Parts: sequence; structure tokens; C-alpha cells
Amino acid sequence: MNYELIFVSETDSTNSYLKRMETDDNGKPTVVWTDFQTAGRGCGTNTWESEPGKNLTFSIMLRPRNIAARDQFILSMAHAVALQRTLSLYIDNVRVKWPNDIYWNDRKLCGTLIETSLGAQHIKTCIIGTGINVNQRVFCSDAPNPVSLWQILHRELNREEVLRQVVEQTIALALLAEDGQAEAIRREYDAALYRKNELHAYRLPSGERREYILTGVSDDGHLLLMPPGSREIDAYAFKEIQFLIDE
Repeated sequence: MNYELIFVSETDSTNSYLKRMETDDNGKPTVVWTDFQTAGRGCGTNTWESEPGKNLTFSIMLRPRNIAARDQFILSMAHAVALQRTLSLYIDNVRVKWPNDIYWNDRKLCGTLIETSLGAQHIKTCIIGTGINVNQRVFCSDAPNPVSLWQILHRELNREEVLRQVVEQTIALALLAEDGQAEAIRREYDAALYRKNELHAYRLPSGERREYILTGVSDDGHLLLMPPGSREIDAYAFKEIQFLIDE
């Protein structure tokens, strides 16, 4: 698998590191990983807790050649599937929590922040920043439900081995998307969805609590939810709906 892999002992964030790099537009993916991010980011104002040298914090820059701007969510799906495939080599019950978190049972194992640069009609670059809880034994932040592979397996894993598996799966799936085989990725993503076809409570931005059955995700990334006893489907964009994990 042809990609450039860079390790830095510390950086502000791996996404920002890639943005600052001057790289040749030769189509080859670039990956940077680090022992510690001083300003690791989640979505919005969220931060990512990671003990130095224990977990995986990395970013992948993809330069897809033939993916329309309107289809950018397929790369989010591809990476989520790559993570689900890789982590399933080590543990069971790995699921994709929309849009691209990875859960083990009801606990968060992995989070991803994606930043996409668009041209007039196609994606120019896509930077996928991910944190995987690998060897951390104790979490000290107020994050409600983190879990690590060590806490599940009670043994340490080789971080670079896990990293290379995720990167190679991500690149392979991105190439499938470029070749017009996005539907296969969508099917695998859909099959791995957390709470698929289950009735659970969700929170709307207004604060209202509402019960829904999760039926899937649209091609453009909207979460599709059906009220119990109804055939109507409500579609929600990211940040328009919140999973209630403890209810």
C-alpha cells in the first residue's frame, strides 16, 4: 500500500500538522501520528483525552480523484468501516455510532474529526483525524463513557500495527469509492450501525426527548429515524439530534 507515514513525538493536532505541510499533489495519501497532541480536537468544542504514548492519535490526508463534492460523506463511511473492520480483529461488538464514532457496547472507543476541502464539483483533499483508545488504563476527564482496548483485553497492543491496519483499510475503501463502488461501502456501514433497528431515546436541540427507531443513514449523511408506530422517516443532520446513551 503506497502512502507516506510520518511520526512526530508531539504536535498541537495531527489535522493541523497536515494542513501546514507542503505536500506534492501526487495522489499519495499522507499519514501523521503522534504520542501526544497538545490541542487535540473533537467535533465542535470537544477535546480528546489521551495519555501520552498510550493511544493512537493520527490523521490521514486523502486526495481523491473522482468523488463529487455532494458525495463527501462516503469517505466518512469508508473510514468508519475501516475502523470497525480493524478493531473487530481484536474485540467483538464493535459498532459505528453515527456519524463516525466507534463504540464497544455502549462505550466510546474511537472518535474522528473530518475536514474536507472542496473544489467546484469534486473533493480536493480530505483530512481524517482519529483518536483510538488503545493502551490507556484510566480516564480522568468528564467524558461520560470512554473505553480502551486495554480495558477490554487486559493487555497492551502494538499501536503502529493497529495504525497500519486502519490506514490500509481506509485507503483501500477510498479507492473503491473512487472506482464507483460506494454502494458496497454503504451496505457495510449500514450493517455495522450502532442501535440499528432498535428503539431508543434521543434529544432534540430544543431539549425535547423523543423515542425513535434508527433505520439507517442517507447517502448524504443524515440520520434516519422512525417514530414508533409510524411509517414516516425523520432525517437529522449532525448536531440536530443527540443519542441518549444512559436511557
